[in-house]
Amino acid sequence: MKVVAINGSPRKDGNTSVLINTVFKELEGQGIKTKEINVGAKLIRGCIACMKCWENQDGHCAQKKDPLNDWLDEMLEADGIILGSPVYHAGLSGQLKVFIDRTAMVAIANGDMFQRKAGAAVAAVRRAGAAATTSFLNTYFTSAQMMLVGSSYWNVGYGMDKKEVLKDGEGLQTMQNLGKNMAWLIKSIKASKDQVAEPETTMDVATNFIR
Repeated sequence: MKVVAINGSPRKDGNTSVLINTVFKELEGQGIKTKEINVGAKLIRGCIACMKCWENQDGHCAQKKDPLNDWLDEMLEADGIILGSPVYHAGLSGQLKVFIDRTAMVAIANGDMFQRKAGAAVAAVRRAGAAATTSFLNTYFTSAQMMLVGSSYWNVGYGMDKKEVLKDGEGLQTMQNLGKNMAWLIKSIKASKDQVAEPETTMDVATNFIR
């Protein structure tokens, strides 16, 4: 079992990373492997709406000059996915938005390739905007038929300066509980594989709101 965390912060070992690794500690304590991928430190191009992912059906983006397809492979192999971001101007980082635009399109084009994996959003914030950020990140999971993981509070940690979230005791506790819940959900999904048949998804109707 494995969980991959996508970190949208350009800061190495910043507050977002601290929160992610607090979740990881709980997961690792229950025998689940973890990997943090820092997309915020990489230069990745936005989606160009070429629709090649729908034509190729290979689980990859047609743009090959950045590591995004390697990240897609890591996510496909994982049992759970965390999306983590600092709050920039009341929203997620631009780097993570680009990542979401491209990987979400590929996932949908390939039959919801992340469906029924566990998913959790994490945000590091100075003061405001965390609710909007986590709500947006949660749309990634819910629209991909993933199983959303909650905690004892919203998945948020407060701090501005590097590693200042370590002073947010409740935030760290929330991340710990998130890790416990995520481990439980992943193990429950795995245990039910041979006991409960997965539902069949019907996707033969598409309605455009243009009349």
